[in-house]
Amino acid sequence: MSVADISADIKAVIEEKKCGPIFIRLSWHDAGVYSAGAKTGGCPNAAMRFTDAGEGTFGANAGLPDVAVGFLKPVADKYVPGTISNADLWALAANVATECMGGPKIPTRFGRKDAATSAEGVEGQEGRLPDGDKGIPHLREIFHPKGFTDKDIVALSGAHTVGKCHADRSGFDGAWTEAPLSFDNSYFKEMLAKEYADETTAQGCPQKKHGASGTIMLISDLALLEAPFREYVELYAKDQEAFFKDYTAAWVKLQENGCEGLRDTL
Repeated sequence: MSVADISADIKAVIEEKKCGPIFIRLSWHDAGVYSAGAKTGGCPNAAMRFTDAGEGTFGANAGLPDVAVGFLKPVADKYVPGTISNADLWALAANVATECMGGPKIPTRFGRKDAATSAEGVEGQEGRLPDGDKGIPHLREIFHPKGFTDKDIVALSGAHTVGKCHADRSGFDGAWTEAPLSFDNSYFKEMLAKEYADETTAQGCPQKKHGASGTIMLISDLALLEAPFREYVELYAKDQEAFFKDYTAAWVKLQENGCEGLRDTL
């Protein structure tokens, strides 16, 4: 059983279910709880698979313990725990998904340890995971304690080039780009090219919508048009390779925050 074997099985699921974006979100929310600021601790340990309490019950993670983990279940049943941990599988699935959708090839290291119970997750999402209805101060409050720069914040936000918001999960509704299964720099290009109007979803969440295409941006997305973030938005809109390079560096850091002793092989 090799990384290539596992990756092939993940790719087959992605191609059948068109679920690449939610695999990226699963890894991001597993790893993104890490913080070294007012909140400390947290690491990618697949604590979300427990839904009695903890990370599996966070509002920010709605849809992940059931939908995303459900899509990966056939692969997990085949390889976990004998060959790979759930946490490593989630990281690998995100990276396979990114490449499958046209994005960069992201290296995956292994050795993340799975939580044994929900109690091994963090205490809450506040101060750890970002809110879509807030601006630059909030983004910096969330991302800087994880070791990310303003440039990293813009690069990581570029993951919104794929996927969509689901009203029954986040309260927001719609896709960010017109090709939500293509991992490219469309997020930045569309953000700069389109005019967005204020909208409130049926769930009462404020967002921005482009009338003709129906695509959306969140308040936290359009906040990136403010200085000094805008220079990176403009760079990535015109230079996809620059986006891929910076995204890969920031994403690997995100996936490895809070981990020790990771290795290049299973």
